[in-house]
Amino acid sequence: MQAVILAAGRGTRMKELTESSPKGLLQVGGRALLEYTLDALPENVDEVIFIVGYLGGMIHDRFGAEYYGKKLFYVEQDELNGTAGALWQAKDILSPQGGSVSGGKNAFLVLNGDDIYDRQDIARMTEEKEWALMVAETNEGGKIVLNKNGYIEDVVEGHHGEGKSLASANVFWLDTKIFSHALVPKAHGSSEYGLPQTMLAAAKKLHINIKPVEAKNWIQISRPEDLKKAEEKLAAL
Repeated sequence: MQAVILAAGRGTRMKELTESSPKGLLQVGGRALLEYTLDALPENVDEVIFIVGYLGGMIHDRFGAEYYGKKLFYVEQDELNGTAGALWQAKDILSPQGGSVSGGKNAFLVLNGDDIYDRQDIARMTEEKEWALMVAETNEGGKIVLNKNGYIEDVVEGHHGEGKSLASANVFWLDTKIFSHALVPKAHGSSEYGLPQTMLAAAKKLHINIKPVEAKNWIQISRPEDLKKAEEKLAAL
């Protein structure tokens, strides 16, 4: 199985911490964030594609061509044009062979390289027979809208001030059929292409359901103070 790790952005909200380091190499408990990401991947992930950009050479130098038996590939995202734009950089490397999502050779994971995920949460996603998005209850970020059958109907960007609601944790379980659809902007007039928006549009066209899979242990890293909080949460776990 293949996994795509998005690690191209600068992480501007981390301020001076990312002036000389990509966000994915910032440390929590003496380990780089990307180490946690790699360790959270299920055992049957044997190929990992890093989408790199800002100071991407440092990520290549840190991890090389292999990580505990997983082959590592690196693709440069020259234009930082959103999460869907990043995934499309890996289009030619992802296996095009057929098969259903569940166990099919064309199934793959996509996840952020700068948050901390639980391996069991991700493993549960790969058991889904259709597309899936990891979600978590939070009062930050966008809002996940479910239809009457419990599948994802919409992802509304921005903070809504409505208290806690389901939001995307930015782990996707997809297959290569998504590349049959055009990229969709993150918002009207935006120059960034959003993976949630592109996934939703493709799913509707292809009549694929998107299952929300709730994260039991997701640690979001957005600001400098989150690094310390993450260390405390990991110690508690």
